[in-house]
Amino acid sequence: MIFPSIDALLQKIESKYLLVNVASKRAKEMDETSYYQMKENEYKSSKNIGRALEEINKGLIKIKEK
Repeated sequence: MIFPSIDALLQKIESKYLLVNVASKRAKEMDETSYYQMKENEYKSSKNIGRALEEINKGLIKIKEK
């Protein structure tokens, strides 16, 4: 099973499209800056896209609505 599940993520962000957009932007940011919001050993995923989804699931990334 994939962690975090899509059902859990969609409770944090209502739209699948917005979820993909936010996760990809955060993963690119991780690639460029090497800044992570959790310790390395706390992530279950080894790739930045999975780590971005984990941060969204934990509520570390907030969406500002216009």
